[in-house]
Formats: sequence, structure tokens, C-alpha cells
Amino acid sequence: MKIKSYELFQVPPRWLFLKIETDEGIVGWGEPVIEGKAATVGAAVHELMEYLIGKDPLNIEDHWNVMYRGGFYRGGPILMSAIAGIDQALWDIKGKYYNAPVYELLGGKARESIKVYSWIGGDRPSDVGEAAKHVVEKGFTAVKMNGTEELQYVDSYEKIDAVVERIAAVREAVGPYVGIGIDFHGRVHKPMAKILAKELEVYRPMFIEEPVLPENNEALREIAHSTAIPIATGERMFSKWDFKKLLTDGYVDIIQPDLSHAGGITEGKKILSMAEAFDVAAAPHCPLGPIALASCLQVDATCHNAFIQEQSLGIHYNQGSDLLDYIVDNKVFKYEEGYVKIPDGPGLGIEINEEHVRNMASVGHNWRNPVWRHRDGSVAEW
Repeated sequence: MKIKSYELFQVPPRWLFLKIETDEGIVGWGEPVIEGKAATVGAAVHELMEYLIGKDPLNIEDHWNVMYRGGFYRGGPILMSAIAGIDQALWDIKGKYYNAPVYELLGGKARESIKVYSWIGGDRPSDVGEAAKHVVEKGFTAVKMNGTEELQYVDSYEKIDAVVERIAAVREAVGPYVGIGIDFHGRVHKPMAKILAKELEVYRPMFIEEPVLPENNEALREIAHSTAIPIATGERMFSKWDFKKLLTDGYVDIIQPDLSHAGGITEGKKILSMAEAFDVAAAPHCPLGPIALASCLQVDATCHNAFIQEQSLGIHYNQGSDLLDYIVDNKVFKYEEGYVKIPDGPGLGIEINEEHVRNMASVGHNWRNPVWRHRDGSVAEW
């Protein structure tokens, strides 16, 4: 069996899908994308696929190493996202070839299902109390929200109080035991992160996420010493080598690699297994489409330390197109009492609605994240 051809589809709301076809008619799908840089990642996919045409798709480990090590310059969000989507599609092909879900080829299941959480906004939109109540009524037992809007390196306690007020509203709306993930989104610098973590402790969050930007991970030491709240990070880290120092430093409790950004299923599985050796939990990042989510679930199935999975159904980014629109059977992602079963069909376990993908690719997108500024005109972290 050889790789015969491939196609890329830039589809709303902000996704990029990859279809790889073999000479035996087996097709695999991947989701190589960086939000806001879909076309750039697509260009990298084109370059990498030059090597793969005519190759046996089953030799995934070798292909991964050629794509990664075959370039003198390596790593980073664009190249690793391109590798990720190709890797997902190759695993999809391999599973279909052997008529088995990917998790069987990775060693089998460690679980039947996994808890999922729902996004509820937190910055813009900011009416999080009602949003949290609504998703809990739908059966979710955990939510995640953005904690802050713009914050300067040192900012006012008025803004701190506004964050606390929003978290308090969520806790009051959902009761004492629903999990609340609070995403600092890298918007907070170390001085304010220490204050926020201390102020939020009374609301017993499930975790605080990206309390500082990953390039400032050394600050996690000081933040970890100032709070008992579990610290999560990793969505903007792209390989096992990026995670190495984070894990050995010992100040992270939950890692959040994104399997459409961090080298795909092959690399994601290794990162989660590395973290298990440090007694660190995993909650893969996935505010993306159905292929990315299916890939996460296949890895989650095999990793003992995966405890919750992000998913994008109803997220505020998905205006006009949503997670279930691109798959034939949306029951594969049916959420029950806050959990989703691991898809057990061949490959990634989902069937892509190719006709809808092609129709929506004709619409396309040019999604960009907003550019925020502080009152003084300087650029703020978004």
C-alpha cells in the first residue's frame, strides 16, 4: 500500500482538514492547524507531503522522524502542527487497514470513557454564571472559563476583584462540587498571577491554566509555592523536548498538549506517558474540530493519567459551524453525565462527511484572533 494523493480543506469556523488517500482506496483524515495560521500550516503540509507521496503509510514512526529530524530547523507551532495533522491521518489509515480503532494499535484501552468539560466564556462573553448553570443542566460536571481580560504586568485590584466576582458567580451557580477550570490564557504576568491564585483558592478551582506564558515557565515555581490550586499548562508547547524541563522542574500538576499542535498521536502519546512518570495528570487541549477530538480520545483511552478532555461543542469561536457538523454520525460524541465514550470504529472512529467538508471549503475562512491593547496603547496578551 502506498500514499497516492492528499487534499487540504480550510473550513469554518477556523479549521484545516487533511485527507490522505492510498492506492488501495483507504482514506485517512487529520486536522493540521494553528488557529489564525491555517494557510501557513497548510503550506508546511504541502512541503512535508512531498516526501510522503509513494511511501507506505503504515511506517508511521519512521515518517514522523523524517518529518521532524529531516529538516535542519525543527519544532515550533507551524511545523509541529503540520506533522500532527499528517500523523493523525496516517493513524486513521492504519486503523482502517487493520480494521481496528487506533487505541488497539497503541496497546488497548485503559478506560471506556473520559470526562469532558464545556467552555463558558469568561472574558467576552462574560455572563458566566448563567452559562455555567446552563451547561451543568445539560449534564456536564466540569466547565472551563477565561479568568481575565487585559492585565498589565502590575495592574489594579479593581481588575482582580472583577475576576473574583466572575468566579464567585460560577461557583454560586453550579454549587460546590462542579469542576471549574480557570484559564489565565497567558494574559497574566507573574506579579498578578500570584495575587490571583491566592484570591481564587477559596473557590476551589479544578485548576488554573497557563498562569504565565510558557516562555516564562520558570515563574511557575513561585506561583506553585503561593497556592494549592493545581497548575495546568502546555497548549503552546509542541514536543516531548518542550515538556522535558517543565516536568523535571516539578511545578506543574496537569499537562495540556494539543494533538493538532504537538506532533499528533505519535508524539502526544509519548508526552502523556512522560508525564505519568512524574505523577502529572493530562487534560489534552482541544478547542478544535472533530478530527482533533477523535485523535485526543484515542490517546486518552490508552493513558492512565488522562483525566479530562477539552472539547469545542458550543464554544464561542464556533459561530456558524460546530463540532458535529462535519461528521456523519454525531452520536459518536454523545456526552452522557459529563462523559464521552471512546470511539471504537476503525481508525479514529469517526466518519467525515466529505460532501459537507467540500461545500464548506468553498466558503473557507480567514479567522484571526483579536488584537487587544491596554489603555496606554501598548499591545496586551490575548
